[in-house]
Amino acid sequence: MSLTEPTIHIRDGTLSDTTIIASFNQKMAAETEGEILDPELIHAGVAALLADQSKGRYWVAEINSEIAGQLMITYEWSDWRNGNLWWIQSVYVPEKYRRRGVFSALYQHLESMAERDPGVAGIRLYVEKENTHAKKTYLSLGMSETNYDVMQTIFKPSAKDNA
Repeated sequence: MSLTEPTIHIRDGTLSDTTIIASFNQKMAAETEGEILDPELIHAGVAALLADQSKGRYWVAEINSEIAGQLMITYEWSDWRNGNLWWIQSVYVPEKYRRRGVFSALYQHLESMAERDPGVAGIRLYVEKENTHAKKTYLSLGMSETNYDVMQTIFKPSAKDNA
């Protein structure tokens, strides 16, 4: 048995990944927010984004041909910067792959692509206030905290229980 970690391969998410990505999103919402997502709604939402990169993009990390994590971005136009901010969302790494560099590999891939794209002004994400473990990870990758809180008005709930 080898003591070295297997290679992490990062690739674009495809429509054939819809079911696993939707499943990961359901697990992430339950773990981080205690929210139960409507399976049909999240499946349709994932498929819509995978079919139309103007909405955003998914990347998946694979270890030995098994999906070991995911990361999605959406876009926000910044007139102050005359470029897009890439918002990281829908991050999930199954428990058996945590603490093995999967998220770091996804983030470094994303950051490398963003730095090479002259239309990208930066990368942002939001994180639950009490999720200190995630905050520590993001800070270790060079991200910084901001002075902003997120405000919202939701017209289309994500969970059956919130409808």
